[in-house]
Amino acid sequence: MLKGLNGMPGGLNMGNLMKQAQKMQKQMEEVREELNEREFETTSGGGAVKVIITGKMELQEITISPDVIDPNDVEMLQDLVLAAVNEAIRQANDAVKAEMARLTGGMGLPGGMF
Repeated sequence: MLKGLNGMPGGLNMGNLMKQAQKMQKQMEEVREELNEREFETTSGGGAVKVIITGKMELQEITISPDVIDPNDVEMLQDLVLAAVNEAIRQANDAVKAEMARLTGGMGLPGGMF
């Protein structure tokens, strides 16, 4: 059955299709490497807590202003840290999705396919 694919209307050529897939895979790997090295910085509480993560979702730095350290209100500090970390993760994920969509031209390929 595969014999007829190269001659099908629309110019479906398995060799070209494989080359395009390999090229896209290489581009996606390059983008992933770039994103893995990129840092995403966010703050919460008006800058009281600053968080930096990498595109690999690794926490690089947490900076906490001494002004928000209140031993009587530990929950507020915990909430500020959580908010900053979650926002940094969201930004990193959005950047990865945007770059992959740009490369795939919105083909909607499943995550991890390349």
